[in-house]
Amino acid sequence: MQRTAQDWIVLTQLTHNDATALGIVMSLQFGPQLLLLPLAGPTADRVDRRRLLVTTQALMGTLAFALGVLTILGVAVLWHVYLLAFLLGCVTAFDAPARQTFVGDLVGEMDLSNAVALNATSFHAARLIGPAAAGIFVAELGAGWAFILNAASFGAVVLALVVLRTRELHPRSHAVEKRGGFVQGLHYVWNRPDLVAVLLMMFLVSTFGLNFAIFIPTMVVESFHAGATQFGTLASLMGAGSVAGALFTAGQERPRLPVLLSGAAIFGAASAFCALAPTVWLFGSALVLTGAAAQVYMTSTNSLVQLSTEQAMRGRVMAILMAIVLGCTPLGAPVVGWVADTFGPRWALGVAAGSGFAAALVGIRYMMKHGQRHLHLGLHRARLHSQRAGSDDCDPSA
Repeated sequence: MQRTAQDWIVLTQLTHNDATALGIVMSLQFGPQLLLLPLAGPTADRVDRRRLLVTTQALMGTLAFALGVLTILGVAVLWHVYLLAFLLGCVTAFDAPARQTFVGDLVGEMDLSNAVALNATSFHAARLIGPAAAGIFVAELGAGWAFILNAASFGAVVLALVVLRTRELHPRSHAVEKRGGFVQGLHYVWNRPDLVAVLLMMFLVSTFGLNFAIFIPTMVVESFHAGATQFGTLASLMGAGSVAGALFTAGQERPRLPVLLSGAAIFGAASAFCALAPTVWLFGSALVLTGAAAQVYMTSTNSLVQLSTEQAMRGRVMAILMAIVLGCTPLGAPVVGWVADTFGPRWALGVAAGSGFAAALVGIRYMMKHGQRHLHLGLHRARLHSQRAGSDDCDPSA
């Protein structure tokens, strides 16, 4: 609801359908993922993740409340949104890698792949309701109340973290406390050609393909001349596809590179269908397929990276992945916004289609050169390391 309402007021209330301003908001909200990467990854490896998440979630709720109050009072201006988006991005830089790796603390190695997919399912199930509800809130009550409701929801998240039975969490090996931890993470990734290929694929899709906060509202306003309710419904349709994609991934026993390739290629094709859709409802139908393909690709990548990375390095590697997922989107957002303003939103969706096809080509090149030899080696090595770490942590004499 927050994202939908925020995008809508920037596009229709604080500017005159300015997609570039929307791209700037995305850049400020997701840019700190890159700026704070040297701190966020080592922090997720070394501190109590549950306590860190309590802090970050409480701060997120406070920022949402501030935007809600400013909007309801009618004093919100564009720079307020810029500032709060940047602060939210700074908090998210620490929250995202801790939250993703905390899944492993909850369920352990054997169920990690399924847990990541089910976690994504719950997130995108909420996207079925949230955007449509935000459209109604914006139309009937105003965007400010969507922000207030989002702020209140963080209370439930913090409560859930506080009451967790910490003694039942799965043990993990901790990173060695020394300088250069982030550099260690980069070195680890650089020496893993499978991780390099997977992260390069994610860079292409995240930078130029996952800008639907720009694609959907600009298509609604400029191509179909529709309103807030249709905007919320279309975002929910994409959420429905994301749920289907996450459920599909949850049924997979282990992440596989061919699934990533297929997801990237289908995402490219579905984005092309979105660009060519002549009516709003055909556009919505294409969004369902786009959401499904994007989620299969994203969730499989998440599981693959975690399972093929040693536990002591997982926070840093996941921070690199999350920085690409959330931090590289702002690199492409102003470009995509400019394309939408200059040539129209359909051409911007064409850029998204190209990113999916390019990512698939990167994966195909890796498989032609290496097959899955490095990937299987990484999975096996990480599994052995995790078993040794778990045995040491459970040994009272260790």
